[in-house]
Amino acid sequence: MTAYTRIRFEPEPPVARITLARPEVRNAFDDLLIVEVSQAAARLVEICDEDPDKAPRALVLTGEGASFCAGADMNWMRRSISYTEEENLSDARRMAAMYRALDELPLPTIARVNGHALGGGMGLIACCDMVVAADSAQFGFTEAKLGIAPAIISSFVLPKIGAATARRYFLTAELFDARRALDMGLVHEVVPAAELDAAVDRLVTCVRGNGPRGVSAAKRLIRETLAKSRDDALENAVRTIAALRASPEGQEGLGAFLEKRPPAWKQ
Repeated sequence: MTAYTRIRFEPEPPVARITLARPEVRNAFDDLLIVEVSQAAARLVEICDEDPDKAPRALVLTGEGASFCAGADMNWMRRSISYTEEENLSDARRMAAMYRALDELPLPTIARVNGHALGGGMGLIACCDMVVAADSAQFGFTEAKLGIAPAIISSFVLPKIGAATARRYFLTAELFDARRALDMGLVHEVVPAAELDAAVDRLVTCVRGNGPRGVSAAKRLIRETLAKSRDDALENAVRTIAALRASPEGQEGLGAFLEKRPPAWKQ
């Protein structure tokens, strides 16, 4: 069993949880945290592959303490000053792989944003399917303040907020509140901190009412449609719905609807 020192990983169904557990540095990234989040994501894929019916129905990602994730750890940044270009490439590729692993998880992901999310923490939010934020949370693409850019996270952020919004906030590196994050499409729901868990639980309840394979297919379909040409996207959609209708889960869901009974996954 993997021993984690930077996160708490709870993969047990019905809801898996990854908690960034470095409150003393506001849950900032370092190289080990990146490895641990990647390992946890890989383990969730294994669990889903083993038996989707017994796997967690969602993943909740959050931070311990008062912050969600404050970006890069200062000590890690100090070490990186002496990195060669090749070492910087390897470091960046590991971080990109972590974001991609989260983004492509076959189960729904919910970011529980309990506090500030800055820099790389914004990438974590962008990789999640649903985002609930405390109304006191602050956000920012702060990389330009350090003379760098939100490069790796841009692949995940841009589909959510669009180029027009990015052209302001990537360049100004200004902080903004949860309501602005909601307006730009980065966050789906803003609630008082005391209501954060209840809001997350509502989303989990919605997801658990749906077929796990259907939800996974819907998530994959969104990603693939955005990456394909129009003709290829339509053909992919045709093949996806045909396969789902003929699948045991699809047959059960349609049969339950016609027979006016709960489907097997709700019983």
